[in-house]
Amino acid sequence: MVLASIIVFVVSLLIGALGIYVGARAITGASSFDHAIVTALIGAIVWAVVGFFVGWIPLLGPLLALLAYVAVINFRYPGEWTAAAMIALVAWVTVLIALYVLALVGVTGFEAVGVPGT
Repeated sequence: MVLASIIVFVVSLLIGALGIYVGARAITGASSFDHAIVTALIGAIVWAVVGFFVGWIPLLGPLLALLAYVAVINFRYPGEWTAAAMIALVAWVTVLIALYVLALVGVTGFEAVGVPGT
């Protein structure tokens, strides 16, 4: 059971990192998948911590968690807040597409670590 959870976490993290990689590559030209993996991991941790403390506040809690996630991307990649938000948006769309395809073939469920809302 623990091994299965670890495998699901790692695969989900890699899918989330793929989304960030595609977004960062498209928006800033960054081309390091390793950098995207670390960003996805930090982003997931920050999202979870902020969500734990303020996520219960209607509307404001999830917005603050999203802002913290975009702040991680802003810190990790060149550009301003607009570029970070665009990377997050492209990552989200990329992960949705990847998860949809994987769910269609029965490989995984419809969720990933490192990209909120998926």
